[in-house]
Amino acid sequence: MRLGLRLFLGVFLIIGLAAFFVMRVFVNEVKPGVRQAMEATLADTATVLAALAAEDMRSGHIADGAFAREVETAERRRLDAAIWKFHKDRFDYRIYVTDAQGIVRYDSRGEAVGKDYSRWNDVYLTLRGQYGARSSPETPGDTGNTVMHVAAPIMRGDQIIGVLTVAKANRTMEPFIEASQQEILRKGGWLLALSALIGLAMTAWLARGIGRLNRYAQAVSAGERVPPPPRRRDEIGDLGRALETMRRKLDGKEYVERYVQALTHEMKSPLAAIRGAAELLQEPLPEAERLRFARNVEGQGVRLTEMIDKLLALAAVEQQSWLQRREPVAIKDLLEQVADNMLPTLRTNDHSLDIAPVPAETTVVGDAFLLRQALLNLVDNAAAFSPPGRRIELSVECRDGQVRLIVADRGPGIPDYAGERVFERFYSLPRPDNGQRSSGLGLPFVREVATLHGGEVSLRNREGGGAIATLTLPLA
Repeated sequence: MRLGLRLFLGVFLIIGLAAFFVMRVFVNEVKPGVRQAMEATLADTATVLAALAAEDMRSGHIADGAFAREVETAERRRLDAAIWKFHKDRFDYRIYVTDAQGIVRYDSRGEAVGKDYSRWNDVYLTLRGQYGARSSPETPGDTGNTVMHVAAPIMRGDQIIGVLTVAKANRTMEPFIEASQQEILRKGGWLLALSALIGLAMTAWLARGIGRLNRYAQAVSAGERVPPPPRRRDEIGDLGRALETMRRKLDGKEYVERYVQALTHEMKSPLAAIRGAAELLQEPLPEAERLRFARNVEGQGVRLTEMIDKLLALAAVEQQSWLQRREPVAIKDLLEQVADNMLPTLRTNDHSLDIAPVPAETTVVGDAFLLRQALLNLVDNAAAFSPPGRRIELSVECRDGQVRLIVADRGPGIPDYAGERVFERFYSLPRPDNGQRSSGLGLPFVREVATLHGGEVSLRNREGGGAIATLTLPLA
């Protein structure tokens, strides 16, 4: 199972369980909460009505006095009340009054007059000076529908002369309870969905960062040149920077070891030539021999200098794991700069550089300096292998979202045995005019620049003689 999915399931499970138990507690607390509120209201009502009924109770007219008439009037009155989306149109209270012995003397519904209620908790406790209340089935045996009874004492001075009880069926509150529960569940569902979305977003954010690190580590282990993950100000960002630092150190160590070995191997030949010439120059020699050995020392020194300069340039490019400078580069301007830079070298051997017309809007994105140096290497290489007086052609092709910079010459071309090795470090072919070899670092430099820009370079023989070097880059 993917890490991102595990994170999401874990977050969703935690949020879901928490929301479930919280909503369950709320839903379960609605009913007792409403009933407690109703009981408190009944207690207040019973207290007020007991005070209003005291005069009729003391005079013996509780069943036919003013109190009974007012209650009857209230029962006949039609209510028109909208209470929280519910319509109430009638009086729901039942009121009965017992004397000091618990015998019912008045009942607003006329159901229990003369009955002994002295054993019911509401009457029994109130007659003894305590808070009296009870909840009983609305009909005998029906425990699902109950009625709440709350009583208050009727006083004559400090003496309890009766009990007034206010009763209300619990079913009258069920619509409110169910509506509250449904509202809690509905909003709880929205809360759960919102929490899931937040959890999904957080999981995606974490998984994205971890996924980038994973892809970066896999690309580095495969030897690919990729930029480090975007900077983040958290532990994932710290891990990414640590991986990049570790990669640089490991690459630098391996790079130094590899290049020290290659450089020492390639320097042996010119150093041996210089040492041999120096030993011979210490002996008496004819002037012509002395000049020949002196020129040999100078040539080998130039070769070493060129090798070191190009090696440093190649090392600077190879140490870039990604293209660190990206800007629009107009191909037309790039070719004009190459032509200006190569002019002195081309005139030395009476070469000419023909540049095909290039649309002004042809543009690539990359490092203008590196691209110019790569193209200079290709033109210089073509000039080195072209006979004096020959033309070097520089043209551009655009197709399939790519631009191809083509350098063509009319030199001897590439031998079959060298076709697969021309881009190896320190590998070079003898120049046709003097048999000398270059540092063998120019074409590897071009290949590294092409790779950094997401392109490629190729070198092949040309029909009719010569070679064609093609630097392919993605168009902007």
